[in-house]
Amino acid sequence: MQDNTLIVKDSADAAESAGWKRQLSRAVRDPAELCRRLNLADAWLPGAEGGHALFETCVPEAFLARIEPGNLADPLLRQVLPLGEETRETSGFVADPLEEAEQRPARGLIHKYHGRVLLIASPTCAVNCRYCFRRHFPYADNAPSRAQWREALGYLRDDDSIREAIFSGGDPLAGSDRQLGWLVGELENIAHLKRLRIHTRLPVVIPDRVDDALLAWLDATRLQTVMVLHINHANEIDQAVIDACTRLQKAGVTLLNQSVLLRGVNDSVSALEALSERLFEARILPYYLHVLDPVAGAAHFDVGDDEARELVDKLRQRLPGFLMPRLVREIPGEPSKTPL
Repeated sequence: MQDNTLIVKDSADAAESAGWKRQLSRAVRDPAELCRRLNLADAWLPGAEGGHALFETCVPEAFLARIEPGNLADPLLRQVLPLGEETRETSGFVADPLEEAEQRPARGLIHKYHGRVLLIASPTCAVNCRYCFRRHFPYADNAPSRAQWREALGYLRDDDSIREAIFSGGDPLAGSDRQLGWLVGELENIAHLKRLRIHTRLPVVIPDRVDDALLAWLDATRLQTVMVLHINHANEIDQAVIDACTRLQKAGVTLLNQSVLLRGVNDSVSALEALSERLFEARILPYYLHVLDPVAGAAHFDVGDDEARELVDKLRQRLPGFLMPRLVREIPGEPSKTPL
């Protein structure tokens, strides 16, 4: 029987290890170092350490370089700086806001919607966003070995209504190309699968992740491939990000973006307009604008539904329809995202 596993050459693995993996290993993980590097007053350190104790700090250098030192209002800083507010309990904000614990029929697999399943392809991220709805997710229980992936793959094989496999995490691209290529090869053997969707932040926070090894398995797969990036502010997109996106597009990858509406980051018409315009300059189409999932530790980012609708109504007056993201909320148990 022919082995359809996508193989990545050892030389490519070596180059990978010398590039993006090295950057990931050198990410800032100490809140004191983060405050020092960004010229933040010592008064911010106790809060940063309090937030860090609940959800660890992780900021790669490529993303750190886009933050204005000393500017506490910087929209990129707001996304990665731990704060004392994270330690406060807020009614309605819980550890598992999307009730994903009830939707895991196999290790590493989440099945919420008809026709598509989500695979936890990597338990780690390149950046720890402070509003992350999976900041309390039990990744230790959902990081399958190759042998354990067999159960999840069997689940996909047995349900011919499933057309799309979604790589998520963590961040799926924090995994090795050898492992990801193997998993894609296994998915290709499931005849009723048509599409591969990858939800990732890595091409944004470490653009060097889009290297030859990644492009090799993306370009080789028979599955139509969609990459949903996660960009919340125009300042996240520099030339290195645009170059990475260009390489992905040349490999046949369709690029979309989803954002989260965040207090102090993008909760203005001007910020949302600039984001859509900058996305299109990088040839990325806006897809979703999510209201915040009510995860414990992130209540200070919340923007109410009425305010969100008003912002989007005003945004619609400034942008053509193809640059308008859909404002949605994810409600546990509903068959799809809920438009607002």
